[in-house]
Amino acid sequence: MEINFHVLLFAGDINVYSVARAFHDQYGIIPRVYGKYRSFPCAYSRIMNYMAVYDVDQPNTFQELVKTYAQDFRDEPVIVMGCGDSYVQLIGDYKGSFPPNVVTPTIDGDLIRNLTHKEKFYLRCEEMGIPYPETFIHRKELSGNFELPFQAPYILKPSNGIMYWAHPFPLQKKVYKAETREELNGILAMIYASGYDDSIIIQDFIPGDDSYMHVLTNYSDRSGKVKMMCMGHVLLEEHTPHGIGNHAVIITERVPSVEKKLKDLLESIGYVGFSNFDIKYDQRDGIYKVFEINTRQGRSNYYVTGSGENIATLVVDDYIYQQELEYRSVANEHLWMVIPKGVAMKYIPYSEYRQTIKRLIREKKFSNPLKNKKDGGAKHLYYFIRNYYGHYMKYKKYLGKVQGNG
Repeated sequence: MEINFHVLLFAGDINVYSVARAFHDQYGIIPRVYGKYRSFPCAYSRIMNYMAVYDVDQPNTFQELVKTYAQDFRDEPVIVMGCGDSYVQLIGDYKGSFPPNVVTPTIDGDLIRNLTHKEKFYLRCEEMGIPYPETFIHRKELSGNFELPFQAPYILKPSNGIMYWAHPFPLQKKVYKAETREELNGILAMIYASGYDDSIIIQDFIPGDDSYMHVLTNYSDRSGKVKMMCMGHVLLEEHTPHGIGNHAVIITERVPSVEKKLKDLLESIGYVGFSNFDIKYDQRDGIYKVFEINTRQGRSNYYVTGSGENIATLVVDDYIYQQELEYRSVANEHLWMVIPKGVAMKYIPYSEYRQTIKRLIREKKFSNPLKNKKDGGAKHLYYFIRNYYGHYMKYKKYLGKVQGNG
């Protein structure tokens, strides 16, 4: 029997657009979406009902928006999903107080905090035998008085991402690379001066360009069993200060040994909902090393939907129809690309990858979630074109030349 249901999403970026598109592709549903700003790709979209509410990420406002929307459809289920870290945290914290018709495929708030805090996450990796880069945990009180067990260059990133982004400053980046100890000390001082006071992760830099990166997206059902895993080989990332680490080109590519280790981790803690791991292959020892977990689908999640495993269907079959899902590891070859082919051909350094991209485009095994024939309208098309072709200038400015191997 068909069940009527509704979808409420939170965020305003490509992540939430991709999730909204998955629901629209499969069910024709136009989700209600709340974000902070009226900006592309959500503004002027016809596949969602997008509303900008500046304080949407504040607990009282967030709870009121969920309760009001749920009450409008009190006799039908409402799926509520966060597509950004702060929204996922809010859902985890307050889902126990939502109206009874609200469906939240998300773990509780305390577990979210524990997993997304990188220092605590690496302790879990230790327990499960999951490789991660050699790491030093820096605390504010150490200042510059510490010794590192590895040499430059160094990678720096905050343990607590939500706290970090709550303290903006002019040169703020998602991840930092320091070529010298002096540069490292300067970055530490700058981050702590912003008001951030949790630990900072300092790691050994794993050599290799963007094409050594991988991403793994998973879905765990309501009983805590992993039912879908889809690994992607990242060929190119964005290189703007706030976009470092954001994927630009992905080709699906299974690595069963990695999937098995992370499946065991997720099931050992009773994880439910979507999870997403950033991973890099270390050519020095031939080991895939995990950087972090996102307690949600990643911003590049449409690479999963495009490969044939629609992420909306997983949630609906699991929570709305309460079906027993079969486990599948996605093997379909698929290209996900959010930049022009010309940019990819220029900045991906290896000819075999460029040839694969050409072949998958020729075979029509590719997708760009923002390139959507069902989302017409002059304003949306204008912003899409401006964003899409703006990548030529961004890559020229921030990457400048073709990457080398490490």
